Amino acid sequence: MSTIDAAGASGRAARDCSTTPPVLASYAAGSLGTGAFGTLPGLVLAYYLTDSIGVAAASATVLVLVPKVVDVLAYPLIGALSDRASHRTGYRTGLMLLGASALPLLFIATFSAPPEWSTGAAGIWVMGFFLAASLAYSCFQVPYLALPAELTEDSGRRVTLLAWRVAVLAAAILLSGGGGPALRDVAGGGPRGYVVMAVGVAALMLVGMLWSTFIAGRRTALRADAPAGDLVHEYRDGIDALRVTRPFRLLVGVFCLQAVATAVMLAGGQYVATHVLGNEAALTGLFLALVGPALLVMPLWTRLAHARGKVPALATATALFTVASLLLIPAGWAPGGWVHLPVALAGVAYAGMQALPMSMLPDATDLDRTVGGRRRSGAMSGLWTAAETGSMALGPVIVLALLAVGGFRSGGVSDQPGSAVWAIVLAFSLVPAALAGVSLLMVRTLGRSYPRWMEKT
Repeated sequence: MSTIDAAGASGRAARDCSTTPPVLASYAAGSLGTGAFGTLPGLVLAYYLTDSIGVAAASATVLVLVPKVVDVLAYPLIGALSDRASHRTGYRTGLMLLGASALPLLFIATFSAPPEWSTGAAGIWVMGFFLAASLAYSCFQVPYLALPAELTEDSGRRVTLLAWRVAVLAAAILLSGGGGPALRDVAGGGPRGYVVMAVGVAALMLVGMLWSTFIAGRRTALRADAPAGDLVHEYRDGIDALRVTRPFRLLVGVFCLQAVATAVMLAGGQYVATHVLGNEAALTGLFLALVGPALLVMPLWTRLAHARGKVPALATATALFTVASLLLIPAGWAPGGWVHLPVALAGVAYAGMQALPMSMLPDATDLDRTVGGRRRSGAMSGLWTAAETGSMALGPVIVLALLAVGGFRSGGVSDQPGSAVWAIVLAFSLVPAALAGVSLLMVRTLGRSYPRWMEKT
């Protein structure tokens, strides 16, 4: 470690205020933006394409997937740019401000396809603006994820910091995922309803991201001597960290599988409400059941992580989510209000599956710094965001692919074949359970790869 970097670390330890209410609140506020953008497109974008614009399910799969493929390639570059800014100035706020300013406008544009345009042209409009919005999101999200490693070096404080973030994330998901579609319906649905929904959610994004940028983003000032090398070299840093730091590799694998599991469930929610429960507005109730418990139980997951270690707590959350998802399969035979109970159980687990891996990411960057000899948390956050984005993008893609196989009829058709209804049910239950079950096998190896995650904090 360089003299400057060591001095910076020493100074930061002396002034560590990462768990004071202003810092906790300002850092967590960023999740008002990231939670809304990470949730609402996954929840309604596929439905918007198939049922509002009239795009066929197979074509909608491509329109949703292409922007995410581009994003995954771009995120490591954004991580490298973020690291260069941090090495040069000690802050990551430049990219955060760019993302916070551009994302709300591009998000509104995504759901503002001109209704008089043809289906194909409107679909291209959505794909183009969704791509631009996703890139703006990454400009904020990548440096935002790197902040905990630079706000505090204490693993226990990171659990608290990330628990606050996930609590606000759950609130953002609740407001955007439950309130967004409700706002759309109150505005009369159709093209105008989606625009009203987008404007309301964009305002929430803007406030949260700017708050986090100007407060939490300015509380870290850790500097190194110089960037490690050229931009191409730094672009590869995240992949190199994945290669040399096994706990980081395992953690990314677990998080990806669990992100796909939750993304499939989110993307299937609107279809379950409309074509299984028979009421488009039932999505709000399903969302409240999924996210509401997360706000209540987050302190319990924090306590469990402190008492038993992060890995045992994550294993408990993952097992609970798997069981809850399996309990939803009978909805194919007997749909009804009872589905809210297993969805609420999945929501309890979801809180832990979000907070605990995120609290491990700064620990993984510390370990990588020890192995690699330098700080590259931005590059690692870029790869993490790329993996998360790619995984979340697979949710709607898997649902749309299952709908296409099941013979789903696009264009707002209410009378769907039984095969399409079962495709919806299985996408909402069996697929998430299988993915979470596979991730549970990987969780068991995390503690052996990095015993610190097993420690009580």
